[in-house]
Amino acid sequence: MAAAHSFSPFSLLVLARLSASIVAFLVLTWALYFKTSFYRHSSFPQEEDLIYAVLHPLLMVIGFILISGEAILVHRWLPGSRNLKKSVHLCLQGLALACGIFGIWTKFHSRDGVVANFYSLHSWMGIICVSLFGAQVRAFMSYDARILRECCQWLMGFLSFWHRGEVRMTRIRILPWHVFLGLYTYGLAVATAETGLLEKLTFLQTNGAVQKRCTESMIVNGMGLSLALLSGMVIFAAVLPKYQTPHSKSVYSSNKLHS
Repeated sequence: MAAAHSFSPFSLLVLARLSASIVAFLVLTWALYFKTSFYRHSSFPQEEDLIYAVLHPLLMVIGFILISGEAILVHRWLPGSRNLKKSVHLCLQGLALACGIFGIWTKFHSRDGVVANFYSLHSWMGIICVSLFGAQVRAFMSYDARILRECCQWLMGFLSFWHRGEVRMTRIRILPWHVFLGLYTYGLAVATAETGLLEKLTFLQTNGAVQKRCTESMIVNGMGLSLALLSGMVIFAAVLPKYQTPHSKSVYSSNKLHS
């Protein structure tokens, strides 16, 4: 616990953002500079198929993983009110979910169809990951709507004390599960990306399109290492205890006495 408190959250956030920037740079370089590696069914690929093939890693890595990781950091360390943190967190998670759904759609939109792209561990993990993520966002929105209804009832004067206590108890029961599922889904998304990188690079090397020791292989392997480093820092930042000021401690103690 002392080691965690001695670690500077600001340094951790800087390292996390730096790792995310490296991942974004590597995936952009790979997708845009080596884009012909993404479609090798024929010697003359259609431009539309190339666009969809390139969009898949961009949307899933930058749009889904990096934005959802930023949503976790924002909810934990963004200065400001609790409502502001929740609003920014939910907006970023919604954007990440949209990118994930569209990223999967681009993969299934090719002329091979859905079944041809739904055979590997990577594809199965991707479907499970996006489904869990969507359920998380949907549950979070429903939870907020329930609290809003209860608060309206409280403001109207009906059972004010009991509704206020129910909101607090509901939040206490749901929050640990929301945090666990959020971190689990984020880790699963990174693992899914790693399997996708391995699958793609193995396919290219087996067909002789890419050498084992070349620039593209180094970029893909570097992206995998950067994603692993980023996920560790994001999860660590999510569970790292916050510094408590004397004022926050007194408020926390007061809330315990009243609960």
